[in-house]
Amino acid sequence: MGISFNAASLLNGNGIDVNSVVEELQSASSGQLTLWQNQQSDLQTQASDLSSINSDLNNLATAVQALTDPTGSFSSVTATSSLPAVVTATANSSATAGNHTLVVSGLASSGTVYTDALASATTSILPSGAAGGEIQLQVGGSSGTTQTIQITAGSNDTLTTLAAYINKQSTANNWGVTATVLNDASGARLAITSNATGSIGALAITQNTTLDSSGNATGTPTDLTFATPVGGTNASFTLDGIPYSSTSNTVSNAIQGVTLNLVSAYSGQVQVTVSPDTSQVTSAISSFVSAYNQLVQDMNNQFAYSSSTGSQGPLASDAGLRILQTSLMAAATYSNPSNSNGLVNLASLGINMNNDGTLSIDSQTLANELASNPSAVQDFFQNATTGFATNFNNDLTSLTNPTSGPLNIDLSQNQAEQADLSNQISDFQQQLAAQKQNLIQEFSAVNASLEEYPFLLQEVQAELGQSTSSTSSNTTPTSGTSTSGSSSSSSGS
Repeated sequence: MGISFNAASLLNGNGIDVNSVVEELQSASSGQLTLWQNQQSDLQTQASDLSSINSDLNNLATAVQALTDPTGSFSSVTATSSLPAVVTATANSSATAGNHTLVVSGLASSGTVYTDALASATTSILPSGAAGGEIQLQVGGSSGTTQTIQITAGSNDTLTTLAAYINKQSTANNWGVTATVLNDASGARLAITSNATGSIGALAITQNTTLDSSGNATGTPTDLTFATPVGGTNASFTLDGIPYSSTSNTVSNAIQGVTLNLVSAYSGQVQVTVSPDTSQVTSAISSFVSAYNQLVQDMNNQFAYSSSTGSQGPLASDAGLRILQTSLMAAATYSNPSNSNGLVNLASLGINMNNDGTLSIDSQTLANELASNPSAVQDFFQNATTGFATNFNNDLTSLTNPTSGPLNIDLSQNQAEQADLSNQISDFQQQLAAQKQNLIQEFSAVNASLEEYPFLLQEVQAELGQSTSSTSSNTTPTSGTSTSGSSSSSSGS
């Protein structure tokens, strides 16, 4: 719309709206700015979509790499027990598939010594007149280490204070025992338990005597009476007919790569089976299919026609996306008819392609193939020359290349175009800002003149009014009246 002025309004002293006039003059130029800004917005949307799809592509590459790893899911094994209540088992990748027979005769136990009950845990355990006491505790059986428990009257001569003293000494000097006070209907007892199981945790009391005021043993025992020690025995079991003894109920050296956890003694046989962990392979394949489908679906969304917008997605015309789509389709439909084990393509494993290009898994077919011939499944994916995952990984290495990958090329070009547009927009905005200042100065001067016009008009009118009044005051001659200074004679004299 052009700029128009009302002459009457301009001359009444109101002037013009300078900012509105300047904005109207610059509106045509700002149209170009809006066009560039819209282009920049489109590029930003495309860059966001490209980055999202590129992230999908990298996730797929990670999933495919997992299928190519010879030490990954295909090397995983599992160990199962026919009686988990007796023994459980776990396996690592070094374990070899096989079946084993286990008989658990006894479990490894901690050594314990305890006293007869006393009436209270807070009364002295020293007989009247005794200055102190000394207890010798042997840890580790007859060839173990003997620890001296010193008792001082008034200091640690009750069950409560003695248990605290033993625990403090055990922590500070690595005795490997824990003392507790047990309270039941019969009274209070002191119990000392080894922290280790098996023979290395066997306990025994080798001395229990009071001391006189000089610190010499009197031969008279303290008021503590110790029962016969219990526990401190090794686990005993047979594995495939071979007898074993273990200081711990966790056994990691009987079957290579397998850790046995003995839970209970049992007179019967327990079967421990070591086999390939097909659940790990199934999980890796499922992760691959999920990552592949996410990528395909996001690409499909770009090419799909929207009736609401009347157009396709922002990347529908992107050449790099078309290259990626073609490459993925070729990789997913890879087939090796010469494969002697019958697994020639994904469909052989129950992994089928849907009409939209996504994949779906027939779980039963896949499970059957893994159960019947897991090595053939591994060869299908990981064969050095014909492996599906091997070849797919090579393709993805090229597709995800930071400099030559098709999406990375598009992203680089997009960023360059955005940078150019940003520079153009910035330069143009600076030009508009300078032009605006000049126009404001020009029209501000015009506005000042227009606002001053009524005052100038009043001054002109005032001057014109004074001039008119001065002219009208002169004597106008009247008809028949002489205006000269002498009289004339009458006619006919």
